Amino acid sequence: MYRIGVDVGGTFTDFTLLNEADGGVLFHKVSSTPSDPSRAIVSGMREFLELHGFAASDVSFVGHGTTVATNLTIERKGARTALITTKGFRDVLEIGRQTRPNLYDYQIQNPKPLVRRKLRFEVEERILADGTVQTPIRLEDLDRIVEALKAEKVEAAAICFLHSYRNPEHECAAEARLREAMPGLYITRSSGLLPEFREFERMSTTVLNAYAGPRMQSYLDSMAAEVKEMGVTVTPYTIHSNGGLMSIPTVRQYPVRTCLSGPAAGVVGSAGVAREAGFENVVTFDVGGTSTDVSIIVDGQPQFTSNRTVADYPVKTPMIDIHVIGAGGGSIAWMDDAHALKVGPQSAGAVPGPVAYGRGGEQPTVTDANVILHRLSPVSLLDGKLDVQAEAAHETIRTRIAEPLGIGVDDAATGILRIANANMGRAIRSVSTERGHDLSQFALMAFGGAGPIHACDVAAECGIPTVIIPREPGTMCARGILLSEISLDFVKTYIDLVDAQTWPDLIGLFSELRKEGRAWLASEQVEARMSRFQQVIEARYVGQNFEVSVPVEQDEALDYETFVSRFSAVHHSEYGYSIPGRAIEVVNCRLKAIGLVPRPYNLFEAPEDASVEAALIERRMICYDPREARADTPVYSRAKLPIGDSLLGPAVIEEMSSTTLIPPGTRFHVDRAGNIIITNIRMSQ
Repeated sequence: MYRIGVDVGGTFTDFTLLNEADGGVLFHKVSSTPSDPSRAIVSGMREFLELHGFAASDVSFVGHGTTVATNLTIERKGARTALITTKGFRDVLEIGRQTRPNLYDYQIQNPKPLVRRKLRFEVEERILADGTVQTPIRLEDLDRIVEALKAEKVEAAAICFLHSYRNPEHECAAEARLREAMPGLYITRSSGLLPEFREFERMSTTVLNAYAGPRMQSYLDSMAAEVKEMGVTVTPYTIHSNGGLMSIPTVRQYPVRTCLSGPAAGVVGSAGVAREAGFENVVTFDVGGTSTDVSIIVDGQPQFTSNRTVADYPVKTPMIDIHVIGAGGGSIAWMDDAHALKVGPQSAGAVPGPVAYGRGGEQPTVTDANVILHRLSPVSLLDGKLDVQAEAAHETIRTRIAEPLGIGVDDAATGILRIANANMGRAIRSVSTERGHDLSQFALMAFGGAGPIHACDVAAECGIPTVIIPREPGTMCARGILLSEISLDFVKTYIDLVDAQTWPDLIGLFSELRKEGRAWLASEQVEARMSRFQQVIEARYVGQNFEVSVPVEQDEALDYETFVSRFSAVHHSEYGYSIPGRAIEVVNCRLKAIGLVPRPYNLFEAPEDASVEAALIERRMICYDPREARADTPVYSRAKLPIGDSLLGPAVIEEMSSTTLIPPGTRFHVDRAGNIIITNIRMSQ
């Protein structure tokens, strides 16, 4: 039987197949179909299985990462959505927090609300912060709203009442009335999606979920039907933003949880690969065709956050802490009004793509610059399946960049790469150095189709001494899906001072959360013996605005004194100080319900005839610095490199999904798991 992981990217759709019998891993890649992502999934799976002679009926698992919810938001192509909220609060969605990311930049504009003001409706009701009902809900208000929703042809509704995280009674009554009156309406209730305080973030997340819901449902249903039609008997799972897997019914209910679906899988995969390679502290560096996604793994664990934005809209759901910038192989190089060279965030994407791909692209991109410098093959990519138009790439950079700047083509191409690398370096520092981490103690895990070709330059700029290139790095996110567990997060807001007397009531909340978690895992067909729970208490000193997360082990009998000690240690780690004797306020209790999945996996075995001589494909004249002559560089086939031999750069290593560039003076070897380990990064600069 076979397990397949699929990651849908902006340029390519990637596949990893795991043979459950022997742990063998195979990889595949096809062009994405942005107009309908499911087309690339189905055609790629069919092509992958036929290529290796496998039957679709032998597939035991399909997991996929998707950017559909994110793209719907970015492109504002979601459903026509209404908001139903407490009387007097319909403008919370637009007022927000009144924060400015750049205080003195008066050109910054807040994004337009996803729900127009005329579609924000108010209901007479009021629940207080302690959960008591001050004003009963007027259900007749909902009858009036129903008529307006029908008249406006609304497809989805978000229900978000004040303090419903404490008492969902009114939201449940409103949902029931709407479902009875409009059976086909997609409804998201905030107390079901996100039962925690902070009204604006809860409202924004609820609206975003409703906005994406109908289109996401259509996509999931279409994809599942096509996969079934090709003979696969299992229903696909989807990876969500916290690195876990959800079934289609759960995703239909919570599409907002998939906003960082694919990138999260890459971080999960990186943590597993880094652990095998003996690295606990890693910066993940995922460079695709349209974006660069960076995150950090500390002591073997990905870092999480529950506060971030998607297309500038706040989303408050637990997710892996990933920083995304518009810099990738398809990023377009252009000149601004001051005649300065810029790169990105605009991208040529999958269609038309870089000029070198010969698909109608006309604007110079990062990929075109790499082709001109011969860092990428000027003949073909993807094991010969993609012909490269090197002359066309040279011409577009000459006419659009080099001649306007009065410089040579190699200088222009090098400038494009240096700007792109600088942008990537800033993204890495934002998740590491700016948060107190010493990058000299980390390794850079480079993957994605374009990550390995930029890795050494970016590592040198950031002061990272070691680079890890996993096998078939262009498919790492698809591989990460096969390393992910089934999981979902649950939360209960507490908001009260905690002491020895109130401690038992607080701990009792976890019993309720575990009950919810067990019920959900049972609905996902997870056996009790394969169930696990991760628990944290979010707390802060009285007077603070933000909380820290204190872990509580699944079966731990945590007492109050131990909690205070653990809280002080976590607070000191994050803020650099603690305040003994200061009152502590608990905000939330969180639980992640986890269903374990099998992970058969074999270490890489090099072919018996592996040797440096057998791996040599050709020699290529490559430009590393336009001030110097091009260097005669060996080009190797990764599949034929021997394990353990330490080699000296320069070198280019090619494989189906990516190309690795190793500058002069740098050393590298292949480890037992098949990873390329690159060291002496500073020596190459």
